[in-house]
Amino acid sequence: MSQRSSGSQRTPVTEDERLLAQVPRERRSFVKTDSWRVLRIMGEFVEGFDTLSDVYNAVTVFGSARTPPDDPYYEKAVETARMLAEEGFPIITGGGPGIMEAANLGAQEGNGLSIGCNIELPFEQGTNQWVERSINFRYFFVRKTMFVKYSTAFIAFPGGYGTMDELFEALTLVQTGKVKQFPVVLFGREYWAGLADWLKQRVAGEGKISPEDLNLFLVTDDPKETLSWIVQARERRTKAFRAMTTTPPAAR
Repeated sequence: MSQRSSGSQRTPVTEDERLLAQVPRERRSFVKTDSWRVLRIMGEFVEGFDTLSDVYNAVTVFGSARTPPDDPYYEKAVETARMLAEEGFPIITGGGPGIMEAANLGAQEGNGLSIGCNIELPFEQGTNQWVERSINFRYFFVRKTMFVKYSTAFIAFPGGYGTMDELFEALTLVQTGKVKQFPVVLFGREYWAGLADWLKQRVAGEGKISPEDLNLFLVTDDPKETLSWIVQARERRTKAFRAMTTTPPAAR
C-alpha cells in the first residue's frame, strides 16, 4: 500500500477528497456542485441497500490490508471466519487484501456468504479473489453505514488507522445505544493490550468513559471464544426480538 500522504497539495482524485475539499466560490456547473454530489451519495446508499437487502446476522471483520498470508493473524482470520460461516453468519470485509482477504477466504471455506465493500482510494486496492458479492463505494461514510446496518458483530484484527476508525465508531454506537446486543472483538491480545490498558487506566480512570464501558469489547486470541461470544449475542438478540413481537401493543 502506498505511503503517499493524503495531506499533500495535489488535485483531489477521489470522491471523498472532492467532497471535503475547499473550493473557490465562483459559480460552477451543476455536476460539480455539492448538490449534485448529494444525488451521487443517495445513489450509493440505494445501491448498497439493494445489494445487501437479503443479508442478516452478518459479522464484519476489519484488519490491516498489509498483513501477508504467512502472518499468524492471517491464519487466525481464516479460521475465525470459517467457523462463523459454518454457524450461518455471512462475512463482510472491506474487500481488499490482508486480513480482509483472509476473512473472505474463511467465509468461502465455511460455505458462507463472502461480501466485500471496497472503497475508491488514490492508490488501487482492488477486490480480493474470495469475495462472492462485491460493492464499490466512493464515500467512506456510506461504506461504514453498510458495515453497521448489515452486521451484528465486529471483529478487529491488528490494523492501522482505518481499523481504529471503524473500531471506535462501533464502540460509540454501542455505548450510546444506537445498536443493541452488538459484540465487538479485539482479536490479538498482544497487539491490543496497550490500547486496552490505556482505555482502562487513562480514559476510564479519568472518568472520560464509565468503567462498564470497558465491557463493550472482548480481547482474545481464540477463534472459539470469538464464535461463542457472537453466538451468545445472537441468541440474546433473538430472545429480545421475540419478546418485543409477542408483547401486546398496549403493554409496550
